[in-house]
Amino acid sequence: MKFTRLRLSGFKSFVEPCDLEIEPGLTGVVGPNGCGKSNLLEALRWVMGESSYKSMRGSGMDDVIFSGTTQRPSRNMAEVLLTLTNEDRSAPARHNDSEVLEISRRIEREAGSAYRINGRDVRARDVQLLFADASTGARSPALVRQGQIAEIINSKPQARRLILEEAAGITGLHTRRHEAELKLKAAEQNLTRLEDVTAQMETQLNSLKRQARQAVKYRQVSAEIRKLEAMGLYAAWKDAAGAAARDTDALDQATRTLAEQTRLASEALRHRDELGERLPALREQETIRAAVLQRISQERHALDEEERRAEARKLELDGRLAQINGDLSREHELLGDTERVSSALDSEDAGLKAAQDNDGEARAGAAVALQAAAQALAEAQEAADAANQRLSELSAERNAILKVIDEQTARLARYRREAAETESRRAALMAKSGGAEDTGHLARAVEAALSTVALSETAAAEAEASVRLARQTEAESRQTHDEVRRKADRLHTEVRTLSNLLKPAAGSLWPALVDQLKVSPGYERALGAALGDDLDASADEGAPVHWRGLPPLDNAPPLPEGTAKLSDFVEGPPALERRLSHVGVVSRLLGKALQPRLRPGQRLVSKDGDAWRWDGFTAAADAPSAAAKRLAERNRLSGLEIELGEAATAADAARARFESARAAVEAAVRTERDRRDALRAATAAVEVSRRALASHERLEAEQLAQTSAIDEARRRIGLSLAEAETQLGDAQHAARDLPPL
Repeated sequence: MKFTRLRLSGFKSFVEPCDLEIEPGLTGVVGPNGCGKSNLLEALRWVMGESSYKSMRGSGMDDVIFSGTTQRPSRNMAEVLLTLTNEDRSAPARHNDSEVLEISRRIEREAGSAYRINGRDVRARDVQLLFADASTGARSPALVRQGQIAEIINSKPQARRLILEEAAGITGLHTRRHEAELKLKAAEQNLTRLEDVTAQMETQLNSLKRQARQAVKYRQVSAEIRKLEAMGLYAAWKDAAGAAARDTDALDQATRTLAEQTRLASEALRHRDELGERLPALREQETIRAAVLQRISQERHALDEEERRAEARKLELDGRLAQINGDLSREHELLGDTERVSSALDSEDAGLKAAQDNDGEARAGAAVALQAAAQALAEAQEAADAANQRLSELSAERNAILKVIDEQTARLARYRREAAETESRRAALMAKSGGAEDTGHLARAVEAALSTVALSETAAAEAEASVRLARQTEAESRQTHDEVRRKADRLHTEVRTLSNLLKPAAGSLWPALVDQLKVSPGYERALGAALGDDLDASADEGAPVHWRGLPPLDNAPPLPEGTAKLSDFVEGPPALERRLSHVGVVSRLLGKALQPRLRPGQRLVSKDGDAWRWDGFTAAADAPSAAAKRLAERNRLSGLEIELGEAATAADAARARFESARAAVEAAVRTERDRRDALRAATAAVEVSRRALASHERLEAEQLAQTSAIDEARRRIGLSLAEAETQLGDAQHAARDLPPL
């Protein structure tokens, strides 16, 4: 391998990436002191795996990163890349797949450094071995630094030996040998430690064996405790089952009470609806009475108007009386004037009489003239009086006629104005009135609402019947579900109790053989009589007392005729085959007869637990052994598990039916509630429609009363208007017939 290129980036003074090509031959770097020549050698040593920051002339490995100047900021990363040729494939086998090797070392500030070979992450040890195989490295004498020549000359023989080994190319072998020696030494230490651990484990094993024996005793005591606890739990379960039954009865009673209260609420709603049906008739009577009251009020208003008009007529007549009194006073003044003229004439007559006395003729002539003048004066006076009287009469008549014309004109204008107002009121009232069409529409709306109420009542009754049927179905499904669930819970409790009783003790090192057997139902006592306490032994050959698996005996004598092999009814470990092959099952009567025919090692048992052995030992059936009880309980547990599965399936089906029934009840209740709401809404709609119809009828009655009052006022105004027009025409005709003044 040959070095071909050195690339530096951010390493010490090489802040910018810098490539140093190493061509064949001699390559030298010349420059003044401080230009960075030593940094190139340190970069080579650093990328070869140098781990001492002192060798890098720094106070820490982060000092190899460019620390910045006054003109340039510091860097957070430094990297050195060394390129080697591997044409002769002298690199380690894992790196011999390429002709060029690129070894890089990258360091980040306060994060450590990482090595890579051809882009793959490697350990620092791999890089050091690579260069050691190439007879070089960070600590190799081939890299001569300042002052190292004097150190080599003055070095000890051991240091010189390293130089020779490196020159011979066996540095990598020595490095690997050193690593192997370290690994062997570590293995020896591990073996020593393992021996100590083994001795400690043996001590612990002996302690555990003692604990195992204690655990066996504890298991027996715990089994008794569990049995007693199971009995207590069973008693508590029975109490809880009784309490659950009582709670179920209480729930049924509450359900019936709820149904009764629901029925009472329905009856109350029905009673309220009946009262609501009576309400429109009362409101109709109220409307009729209100219309009558309105008509009476209108008539009272008309009478008040008539009274006001009479008062106005009285005031008018009082005015005319005052005018007549004025005319009378004026006539009295005229009478006074006439009397003054008459006194003047009397004075003149007296003068004339005196002159007559003085002059007879003149007097006679004057008397004649006077008589003639008096006569003329009387005639003139009479004419003047007649003229004044006629003038007064004409003036009074003219004034009365003019006053009548003015009064009748004002009265006619007032009546016309009242007629116009009455017509406008009647038109507004007729425009406001909806007429018979609105009444028919509202009546049809009431009928439609009543039909909707009838349909809603029918639907509500059907929904109520559906709720009762659904509740009945729910009660039946609930009862079935509760029964099946209680049965399943009872079976589950028994299965759990038996499982706890038959479960091997936790942490048992050598489980008993009885827990590994499967006996046909009815043969538990036979197996217990055949094996007895031997069933408590383990099939594990590591146990102190165990069954050892042996092959069947050669030429084993057969059992007497008429017997059945017990092994045909037992499934268990192969270690029992030899023992079971010598045990036969017979009836109680046949066992005693066949006992003398038994061969050595053979035994007969009955299903009841009797035992006859070949050596004459006979055991009558008594209370079953613990093993027989355990086997019977195991068989019973199997049967209970099957029955529990069936009960669980039935419980799930019953639960599904109950849930379906409950969902049906909820749906029926929702339907009933919705239909009850619809019925209430329909009833409210009927009430609204009836109110609208009653309001419309009341409005029509009011409008009819107002129309009647307006028509009466129109008739009265029409009569008054005709009368006023007639009187006005008569007064105008009389005014035209008067002579001019």
